[in-house]
Parts: sequence; C-alpha cells; structure tokens
Amino acid sequence: MIQYSMKALTADELSFKVNPIQAQPNAKFEIKPYFSRQIRQANENPKINLVILECKIESTEESPKPFNLLARFVGVFEVENMTTEEDKRTFAVNATETMFPYLRAAITNLTADALINPLTLPAVSGATIFPDDRGAKQFTLNVDPNVVN
Repeated sequence: MIQYSMKALTADELSFKVNPIQAQPNAKFEIKPYFSRQIRQANENPKINLVILECKIESTEESPKPFNLLARFVGVFEVENMTTEEDKRTFAVNATETMFPYLRAAITNLTADALINPLTLPAVSGATIFPDDRGAKQFTLNVDPNVVN
C-alpha cells in the first residue's frame, strides 16, 4: 500500500499584474483559472517526488480580464510503495488535494493584497481539479528523470 508524506511546500512564484482595460461601470468579467500539475521523481532518491501545482489567470484579446495572476507551488513528498499505475494515480490525486488549500489561500491573499475584491476559489476535491483524474485509470503524471538532479 502506498504511503506518502509532505516534507516541504514552497511558493515558487506569486505574481499579480493589473491590466489597463477600458470597462463599462457594470461590466462583468469571467475569471476562469487554468490549473496545471507536474510530478517529478528525484534522480538521487526515487522516494522523493516533487509536485508542481500552478494556477494561472491570463487576459487575452478574446477574453479580457482586469488582471493576470500566477501562483505556483512546489511540494516535496516522500513516497513509499508506489509500484502500480493505480498507486501513481492515487498519489497524484492526494498530493493535489493536500496542496490545493495552500494554493487557494495564496490566490485569495494575493488578490486582497492587490486591493481588489479577493478572489476565493471554491473548495474542491483534488480528484475534480483535473478531468483526467476523474477516471478509474487516468491521471496526469510527468516523470522526467533528467529534470531534477
């Protein structure tokens, strides 16, 4: 049975930028965050896995937004007995679930510190953030042994 524990969590990048757009006084903007996740295994110790969880909000010409936001967190997990594909899926979902509240709080604080109405993401399960995690045998996992030394 897989066992894991989070050993460290850091905010790798937090950024907020106001976009100079002309908007009507009662204009409403659709703020849709984009989430991404990468999981990498350390070369020197296969028990150490890095989980990079990111949230982006970017303005485009097709979908203007009053601000751009980036929040990227890196979690360091010690993982034992991850041998099957189902174990990898379970770890991916649970690591996301462990880190998401911290990412959510950072986004709320970042927008509040920028003196705008705080953006509060909904509290959701780690298995619902990424559609690939919802299937019985699907997960998003990127293992590149050349990335982390």
